[in-house]
Amino acid sequence: MSSESTEVWTGWYRDRRGAESIVIATDGRRIATRVRGVEYAGASLDGLRAAEENGGLPLAGCVLEWDLPLPVLTDGAAQQATLSCLLALGEALSDGSPERVDLQLTLHCGGAAYESGLAGGDFDQALDRILRQLPPGSRFGRKLLADAGAAA
Repeated sequence: MSSESTEVWTGWYRDRRGAESIVIATDGRRIATRVRGVEYAGASLDGLRAAEENGGLPLAGCVLEWDLPLPVLTDGAAQQATLSCLLALGEALSDGSPERVDLQLTLHCGGAAYESGLAGGDFDQALDRILRQLPPGSRFGRKLLADAGAAA
């Protein structure tokens, strides 16, 4: 990823072994994070896989949590907001993929919280659910994870 176009968010990784702080980096097409010394990367958060030399398995059996700034435009006026993201990846199936992917987004804006509800792993669908709760004519002030696939 080019450092010039890379966006970085800090957050938490949790599983049965405990919790640790993580950094999630994206260039809008690819997402990467490092967990317990192993780098996971992919086109979407629910598709993060370890490099082949580290087993190549998908990330599973864990929770990722992070916040990111997301301005909201209403009638041409920008209002700063924060999008809180919680991604739960179920235990690994026989192929290593998570048995389920649950994504919960909450937009904190103007003293209110707008929730997506569980949206499987579809980031765009979850954002759309939030957008429908905002005042008519509202839109997000920037694109998130363009072309990043299902969960991101």
